[in-house]
Amino acid sequence: MGISDRVEAALEAAISQGQGNGEAAPAKLAAALAHAVFPGGARIRPTILLSVAKACGDDRPALADAAAAALELIHCASLVHDDMPCFDDADIRRGKPAVHKAYGEPIALLTGDSLIVMAFDVLARAAEREPMRGIKLIRILAESTGMPNGICAGQGWESEPKVDLIAYHRAKTGALFTAATRMGAVAAGQEPEAWTELGARIGEAFQVADDLRDALYDEETLGKPAHQDEIHARPNAVAEYGVSGAITRLKNTLSGAIASIPSCPGEAALCAMVRAQAERLTPIAPAAALRRAV
Repeated sequence: MGISDRVEAALEAAISQGQGNGEAAPAKLAAALAHAVFPGGARIRPTILLSVAKACGDDRPALADAAAAALELIHCASLVHDDMPCFDDADIRRGKPAVHKAYGEPIALLTGDSLIVMAFDVLARAAEREPMRGIKLIRILAESTGMPNGICAGQGWESEPKVDLIAYHRAKTGALFTAATRMGAVAAGQEPEAWTELGARIGEAFQVADDLRDALYDEETLGKPAHQDEIHARPNAVAEYGVSGAITRLKNTLSGAIASIPSCPGEAALCAMVRAQAERLTPIAPAAALRRAV
């Protein structure tokens, strides 16, 4: 089974469990859980996690699959909350109505909360078979989700009068990418520290690329509202460095990511995966869009 199939199978099992597996459960909330997770986007975070696990030997694939599903559930939860009126007030996500538009704000709030709890439940169930690795995975995911350095902290920076751009990006976007590389290593029985830099660099690259796409693309191309950084006056790489400067930073960061990959049995395959993700990340915009943004 390929990485993509493993991710989807683990997510389907988690959502089915969360919906009650046929037991009585609130129907709207159960439907909203699936709406928030399927169909998915690029699944880049769980893909990185499983790629690192494979590079390190992947001797406990069921644990790695659980970690991948948990990480993606946290990401999906953050998207549900991000789209709500109190934050981005976005109507579209992945080309379809955001959860609060499809099911209402109360259900959207509960959907995000339920997905977060579900993520830790998935890991806890897997930890019964691998308690030492499982505990490490739970701690990494918790640190990457909450305060002071997780995605909650990243969202919190947007309410501060003065924003540290590096700290903001490290928390809002980088935290889950760092979690991906660290959790992949732990799931395969390796220590996570050597894998921190790779995740941090991929996370920075992803955020810069996301800032570029937001500035250069339209809603139809993105599958979600465009120009949100400008509309909400959020700190972003394009405002900080300009379009050409942001593109240069993106390329340099991705080169550094590849160079930071630790020596491991699957190093060559992992390098190939990062290069493939780099090509996917790099925005390609019409010349007219580039001229408008410069």
